[in-house]
Formats: sequence, structure tokens, C-alpha cells
Amino acid sequence: MITIKGQKDYIVALESVAMTDIVLTMFIFFFISFSLLYTFNPERLSKVEVNLPVSKSAVTLKGEENAIVTLTKEGLVYLGPDLVSIKELRGKLRSRMEQDGQFLLVFKVDRAARFNDVVKVLDVADELGIKRLSVAAMNSK
Repeated sequence: MITIKGQKDYIVALESVAMTDIVLTMFIFFFISFSLLYTFNPERLSKVEVNLPVSKSAVTLKGEENAIVTLTKEGLVYLGPDLVSIKELRGKLRSRMEQDGQFLLVFKVDRAARFNDVVKVLDVADELGIKRLSVAAMNSK
């Protein structure tokens, strides 16, 4: 034990310093672990955030959509949660068409996306002959 002289005598035990070090180390470990678990949560990763345009005639789709294509304002294209190029999108949608020719393609476009990028994705859908296409929008009601 070490005694520190001053107006009052303070006793510093090395056991309390070691215990404080252990507790702080555990706190940092759990803080970083839970932060990483939250950041890389599969549910959180699968949701691509876009600002949808607003429409008065938007309706809620009933049933399960078979394919969701998302276009961000940066021009990134996602098929579901996966980032894809236009060429990869064409291939994946072609294989989906071979499995089920009547699937519904939901197209989510950020309102700040360039129109040229929108046309590229729509060209892929037209080229593949996709008949059921829905453009996502927020309801203004």
C-alpha cells in the first residue's frame, strides 16, 4: 500500500487500480462488439435508403414482390440487398425470368437520381420483356 501525504491521508491500493482497469477494458470490448453487431446487422444492411418521390395516386402493393431494384442518387443499383452493375442486373433478372416469367419487378428510385441512370435500368427491364413493373413512390395523403 502507498500512503499519500497531504491534508488527509489517502490510501491507494493497487487492487482497486487493477479492478478499474479490468472494468474499463470490458466496457470498451462490449461497446465495440455491440457497435459492430448493430452496424453489420443483416436486416440493417438489406435496407437501401432512398428518398422516394411523392405521388397522390400511390397504392400499397398486396402480396410478395419477387424482385426489388433500387437506384440511389449516386447511381448505384441494388437488386435486393446486393450491389450490382447493369450487366449483372441483366444476368440476374434474365435468370429470374427463366424461373418465373410473371414476377413483379418493383423499381425504387431516389428522387435525386439522374434520369439517365433510370433509363438504363428501364432499358434492361424492356430488353428482358418484363411485363409487370411497378415504380415505388410515397403516398402524399
